[in-house]
Amino acid sequence: MDRLDAMRQFVRVAELGSFSAVAQQLGIARSVVTRQIAALEAHLGVKLMARSTRRLALTSAGTAYLEKCRVILNLVEAAETDVAEERQTPRGNIRISLPLSFGLKRLAPLLLEFSQRYPEVALDMDYSDRRVNLIEEGIDLSIRITRRLQPGDVARRIGSGRMLVVASPEYLARHGRPRHPSELAHHECLGYTAGGAGQSWQFMVDGQLASFPVRSRINANNGDVLTEAAAQGLGITLQPDFIADSFLAAGRVESILTDFPVPELGIYAMLPSNRHVPHRVRVLMDFLAASEQISAGETGSLRTPVSS
Repeated sequence: MDRLDAMRQFVRVAELGSFSAVAQQLGIARSVVTRQIAALEAHLGVKLMARSTRRLALTSAGTAYLEKCRVILNLVEAAETDVAEERQTPRGNIRISLPLSFGLKRLAPLLLEFSQRYPEVALDMDYSDRRVNLIEEGIDLSIRITRRLQPGDVARRIGSGRMLVVASPEYLARHGRPRHPSELAHHECLGYTAGGAGQSWQFMVDGQLASFPVRSRINANNGDVLTEAAAQGLGITLQPDFIADSFLAAGRVESILTDFPVPELGIYAMLPSNRHVPHRVRVLMDFLAASEQISAGETGSLRTPVSS
């Protein structure tokens, strides 16, 4: 039995809570994973997991062993990386989760360029606006756009995005151009969530951040749809520049309320919290952070926020 491989499989089973999920992720039979854990328990002389028909639960010995395994595996990977990878061409697989609109508009061309530059790196790209569980889904890197990180997130800021309030010339001609965010309450707005009546937008007014209620008859979880609705004269929408820019360039919408800035969005590279960052992933983060296609905003080093 390869002790390190057994530790890796034990950690995966503990994190996913399922032999079948680990087997599927690794592309092997469930029985192989089961035998590996059983052999590890026999070697240690203790039960690491309590099994039932519905779930797996760590024993007290298993919980203590899990933490030690994570430390050992991280040290092994870090040691191997320090010795070898810094002098080698990046290679291996990267599973990356990407936001839908931003991913297609700004990241896809960059990732194809990265793939051409580093042919020994295999990219597995998943485009979705949902917040993925990096550990459970085996994701190496997730790009997310948000104003606020969650406690415990391991993230590197790689750029920023401006938020713009836009409406079509036809809508503004029919309903008037709002001069102050408070006037939005009297307009038809297009909401990025299903929040409906309780929704509000934030602006900087006289140097202070203030929230203003808006009403929205049309809501969607995709900014392209909402900006198209605005271009068709259905209302006013608040969208990031990477969505609004093409509509603005085509003259289909106009930017309004420009004297009242909206808090910018941070663009972050999110990492699993329990793993050493492989060299190939660090190279990809550096590549994305250096690109002007993502943002001209200030980038940062890897950090783990302790509060939101």
